[in-house]
Amino acid sequence: MTPKKQIIAMGGGGFSMEPDNPLLDQYVLDQSGKPCPKICFLPHAVDDATRYALNFYHAFSKLNCRPTWLSLFAPHTADLESFLLAQDVIYVGGGNTKSMIALWREWGLDVILRKAYDAGIVLAGISAGANCWFEQCSTDSIPGPYRVLAGLGFLDGAFCPHYDGEPNRRPSLHKMLADGQILPTLACDDSAAAHFVDGKLIGIVASRPTAHGYHVTRTPDGNIIEKPILMVSE
Repeated sequence: MTPKKQIIAMGGGGFSMEPDNPLLDQYVLDQSGKPCPKICFLPHAVDDATRYALNFYHAFSKLNCRPTWLSLFAPHTADLESFLLAQDVIYVGGGNTKSMIALWREWGLDVILRKAYDAGIVLAGISAGANCWFEQCSTDSIPGPYRVLAGLGFLDGAFCPHYDGEPNRRPSLHKMLADGQILPTLACDDSAAAHFVDGKLIGIVASRPTAHGYHVTRTPDGNIIEKPILMVSE
């Protein structure tokens, strides 16, 4: 039987932004279908990965799972592929999308993560950890205005995180679309996550009632359209 391929892309939220609200993190664990899933955290988008990993352990030690993490500056094994393919969930933290993807490619994690995805391991992440799965994303990885960055392309289209959490996210995305710089985009508010199964969006899950996801596109006559996405439960 072909395994179900899943990606959960969070615009914001999770343990690093909502330490007292585990709804999104628990949702990620639940999608593994395991009573006590093995979950590996990848904090490679920040320059203080150990601190980020400690925060991950603090949060996930309270949930029913077996947490671990992977350092690429002091890796505990040379066989990264076997280690990652033994997980039930791989959770990617936020930070600098451009630097993280460059580091992954140097270590071959882009290829390994594709194998993990095809094998049915749940891939999830927040901000940079959501941007990375798409063909393109809106990013602040480089100082200055938000830019378009190429991702790994596991999912079609583009992604924009923090849609309601950063004042310039929405207008900058609209300008990118109007100028033809970015593909049709899935935008997620903080506390909202898009759940994909076999490459298709099945809906949005949110940890607060005002958080939403949107399809944001440009019409042939240049208008920008935001179409709200139904919640998973709907």
